[in-house]
Amino acid sequence: MGFIISCYIFCAHHCCLARLPLKRVLTLNLELPESWLVEPVMALHDLDNLRLADIPEQVAYAEYELEAIMLTGSCNEVDSSWGKKSKLPPPRGLQLHLGTNSNPHQVDTLVMQNLGYFQLKASPGPWQLSIAPGRSRELYQLVASSGGSSADMHWGSWRSSSRASSSGSSGNPVAGNATGTDYSAQVLLHSFTGKHLVLKVQKRPGKEGESLLPADDKSQGGQGSSSKVKASDIINVFTVASGHMYERLQKIMILSVIKNTKSRVKFWIIKNYMSPHHKRIIPAMAQHYGFDYEFVTYKWPHWLHKQTDKQRIIWAYKILFLDVLFPLDVPRMIFVDSDQVIRTDLAELYRMDLKGAPTAYTPFCDNNKEMDPYRFWKTGFWANHLMDKPYHISALYLIDLVRFRQLAAGDQYRVIYENLSKDPNSLANLDQDLPNYAQHSIP
Repeated sequence: MGFIISCYIFCAHHCCLARLPLKRVLTLNLELPESWLVEPVMALHDLDNLRLADIPEQVAYAEYELEAIMLTGSCNEVDSSWGKKSKLPPPRGLQLHLGTNSNPHQVDTLVMQNLGYFQLKASPGPWQLSIAPGRSRELYQLVASSGGSSADMHWGSWRSSSRASSSGSSGNPVAGNATGTDYSAQVLLHSFTGKHLVLKVQKRPGKEGESLLPADDKSQGGQGSSSKVKASDIINVFTVASGHMYERLQKIMILSVIKNTKSRVKFWIIKNYMSPHHKRIIPAMAQHYGFDYEFVTYKWPHWLHKQTDKQRIIWAYKILFLDVLFPLDVPRMIFVDSDQVIRTDLAELYRMDLKGAPTAYTPFCDNNKEMDPYRFWKTGFWANHLMDKPYHISALYLIDLVRFRQLAAGDQYRVIYENLSKDPNSLANLDQDLPNYAQHSIP
């Protein structure tokens, strides 16, 4: 059953939605330009579960703020051999920094293998885009770049075309750069429609045979990064919540982790769907109870099939962007659902030997035969697809991020998701179905 909404725009930045049904539970969600990253900064009520009949005067007020304009792009690797113009796979895991000449590292990101895609949060003005110091800069140099409006995807050069073509064909570091380096370029973000860049990088002389991401150590029996987790490491916990009820449960979960885990804990929380109140509470809790935290955010890429239901979007964030959400120096991550209560030391799980697997999930049990009619994975499609492999739950799992990136697991998940998600009958439980479906190629 539909209903009529009357919208009154008082001025450029105020809008009133009238004639909303009073007794229905509503969710306030914004349809935004692709390049905008917007978040609520003031809201007294739960914007995910809004019932006007329960609100005094039946009026709910919310303020949103344009936090950033997205600077997106694709990064391609070109052959560094003289005279060759062959295109290589994108430099998966290449770290990029965005900042100014005086402060070159304000935000950072990683390059995906999917289309060589990357994204950075920015605001209008001049910026310096650079290859991050460390392994990325040791191996790669910037040889060409171009950019334009992401709205019409018209890519125009912001250097002289003669210089760009000259540097691209010769394989020399990019010319016409005000910074005078072979690892950075100047970017002017002059529109609210954002900007889409095309970067070309190449291996430095003598580095052609080296890999950006750590190679799988066969001498360790293919165990990847398992042996690199030290007893002194901080326990990294990833979680996401939306709506006041799940945010309350998330606070309980955080306290249960702190109470039972002896090591220092750092919580990584998806910022996209946090309420303004929760964003103020978490820093106060961290100071009082002695844990670390960081808010992370990632804008849904325009080329990836979009979900329309908010809950399914949140499920997708649990699995689709694990390789690009966190810095390269974070070796492992435990995902914990907000409604979980932890009763033991998470360090035991964090330091588990995964024997070369990128993830560790708990399989559903099958000892209670009375529940067999509800085990959908035991019959039909899932029984044929799993081929006697177990079906796992996604409420609590461990990710070895080093091994995850070695296997390009994130890129594989996104490809599988893109193929399956267009069928409304697929991925009913997105965050569980996707890794279970892909476990033949991503153990």
